[in-house]
Amino acid sequence: MHGIRVDDFHRRMKEKLRLRLVAGGAGLKRRIMVPELNRPGLALAGYFDYFASRRPQVLGMVEINYLQDMDAALRRRRIRELLRRRIPCVIVARNYRPPAELPEEAERQAVPLFRSPMVTMALINRATIFLEGEFSPTTSLCGDLLEVFGVGILICGRSGVGKSECALGLIKRGHRIIADDVVKIRLREGRYLIGTGPDIVRHHMEIRGLGIINVQDLYGATCIKDAQEVELVVTLEEWDAAKEYERLGLEDKSIEILGQSLPHLVIPVRPGRDIVLLLEAAALNQRLKKMGRHAARALDRDLIEVMKRE
Repeated sequence: MHGIRVDDFHRRMKEKLRLRLVAGGAGLKRRIMVPELNRPGLALAGYFDYFASRRPQVLGMVEINYLQDMDAALRRRRIRELLRRRIPCVIVARNYRPPAELPEEAERQAVPLFRSPMVTMALINRATIFLEGEFSPTTSLCGDLLEVFGVGILICGRSGVGKSECALGLIKRGHRIIADDVVKIRLREGRYLIGTGPDIVRHHMEIRGLGIINVQDLYGATCIKDAQEVELVVTLEEWDAAKEYERLGLEDKSIEILGQSLPHLVIPVRPGRDIVLLLEAAALNQRLKKMGRHAARALDRDLIEVMKRE
């Protein structure tokens, strides 16, 4: 079964949405199946056709005042009908005190009922952003993700090739790390790949011969970041004298992640090569390419023009 459980939603968004459970705690295992919230105004008026039952229901000023103006018997009937639709939960915004029938029926039908002091639309917007992230396609890759000159670089390669050491060198030069060893990538809005690290080991690195280090403690808060768009993938591999490596860069190589094509560089590693410096150059070059300035192709055009004139 897909979706996210209400208790997980509550645990992770309790502080950001300032949620307080009022009733229906027995239903916290219900699941939110759609990354959107719904204001059930028409349902409270008795129209349940096309009702969005798989979404959390949000009651703001309009809905609460509408309920308060109802006859008590009708109010209980409408609330009972609403909660019977197998909705995941109900959130009352602006810290409004819900009519007594709402917590009573929520407790009876095991539908989680929350209150929040947030303004209705601000609550909906913040919760929707979170849910969209949770429902986005996700994958996990082995590598290091860093922000270098504003460009998100995913460093990949076999174990022991020097990914973490390279990341440490970039951190020392003032760049920021998002994740070491395991990078969780989500597809946002169908086009952006956003990388993060596992919560439990975030901002930590494993360096062979040294052990686990805390980057924030060693280098300061300016060297860490929680999330970053992945814009360039670099694969480090041990130098193979028999292999032909890219020297001109006229044709951009790419790699696919979650259906999205990303620029891909393969950089051979051997003693004497400053990989940190190469990665900085790759980040700056990627920025220029996004601005429409492709150095290799520009030089190729210039050479062709010179040959034509001669």
